[in-house]
Amino acid sequence: MRMILLLIACFCGTLPDRVNLLPASALHPFGRYILTPAGEIELIGSAVHFGFQFSGAGCAVYLHLADTAGHQYVQYELDGVYQGRVRFQGTAPLLIRAGDRGVHTVWIYKATEATSGPIFVEKIAGQGLSALQRPAAPVIEFIGNSITCGADADTSATPCGAGQYSDYHNAYYAYGPRVARALKVNYFLSSVSGIGIYRTWNRDAPSMPAVYEHADLSDTGRRPWDFARYRPAVVSIALGTNDLSKGDGKVARAPFDSARFVGAYVKFVRLVKTKYPTARIALLSSPMVGGADRELLQRCLTAVKTAIDPLYPAAQPVALFFFEPMTPGGCSYHPSVKDHALLAAQLEPFFRRLLVE
Repeated sequence: MRMILLLIACFCGTLPDRVNLLPASALHPFGRYILTPAGEIELIGSAVHFGFQFSGAGCAVYLHLADTAGHQYVQYELDGVYQGRVRFQGTAPLLIRAGDRGVHTVWIYKATEATSGPIFVEKIAGQGLSALQRPAAPVIEFIGNSITCGADADTSATPCGAGQYSDYHNAYYAYGPRVARALKVNYFLSSVSGIGIYRTWNRDAPSMPAVYEHADLSDTGRRPWDFARYRPAVVSIALGTNDLSKGDGKVARAPFDSARFVGAYVKFVRLVKTKYPTARIALLSSPMVGGADRELLQRCLTAVKTAIDPLYPAAQPVALFFFEPMTPGGCSYHPSVKDHALLAAQLEPFFRRLLVE
């Protein structure tokens, strides 16, 4: 079956008669992605991104989906300025004016998460094309749930309840990418909506430990993630919101088990340490959890730190960050784009300190 094709054209007027082609295999994506046997780039994780330059009249980026009935979102920067989210399905091209005929820089980001499905990059057409790499800088991996994904955050195009779950994703403006841009470091997201450290928001499975080693962050995935691709200086883990969830009332759900939570969390941190022995581990609480549950989560995270630190006496101790209480303004009690800016402002000095200690 013919896959959906998207043409994103960046130009003033029309494309020049003579264009060059830059194959996807020549790009340098950053984040969770796979180079397919066909030489395409499969964008998987939230905020996975790639950059390139073009000159002259414009450029064309060829993307497609495996789901011919679905739609997806990308976000992009043009010459360092964020341009917004782009919804695409079918074959209709989207034209974006570059403003002049000089040399232009583009960074394209996957706005949606892994469970929304991959976006495939085939090639870029234009003049003066060259692939960009991220500048050398420390790397932060942000592990988490829907908050880390930037899910249910952006209602600028679709009011809450009027669209599909992916219609509200804005990974570019989630707290992790915001913090990374502020600190001028590189980052990638390993995040899944609804997931916890030992259960999901309404079921017993999957959990983050069950999906983390799979490239597509799925418990049914068969492709392993290549942990040698990046060497994070800091690994940020923000889980617990969904373990504490009371569920949807449709599936029987046992009360929160703090001993099981702490035990699973300790085991997961040890797994992460096998992948990145020198990384500083940071445990974040949840801005969506308040009252007694907030205090319970903080005690549990403190217990994880207490258990982990003696296991790695030569390493920097686990760092803890507890969010201030928040009444989220996004859909389904999630932080909005504006809320993520507030979360990032809280987190910036915390991560800045971790990167220099």
